Amino acid sequence: MAESEQAVLIMVTAGGRDDAERLGEGLVAERLAGCCSIVPMVYSFYYEDGQLKREHEALLLVKTLKPQVAAAVEYISSHHSYDVPEILEVAFDGGSPPYLKWLAEQVSKPASDR
Repeated sequence: MAESEQAVLIMVTAGGRDDAERLGEGLVAERLAGCCSIVPMVYSFYYEDGQLKREHEALLLVKTLKPQVAAAVEYISSHHSYDVPEILEVAFDGGSPPYLKWLAEQVSKPASDR
């Protein structure tokens, strides 16, 4: 599979559903993602300043292609409310060919062609 066709999932936690929606809509509007989905509530555990934290967050699932990952991560980083947002990239070896074709079509269109 050529890099230009490599489907990628970027997982991002956000402070809540509204934050995740704002990020996801911006990524799709800018054609940096073909689709974004939100899991409205996840429960996260982590250490911060030596204290165990427990937080309700939203999980944003960003579906894009490998060539758009750097720009998508930059967009997320610059628009995220966290100082150090969780941004994880997962590449796929395959998937539904019709969906992957649709995804490639979505991220290859200019943002003005919505």
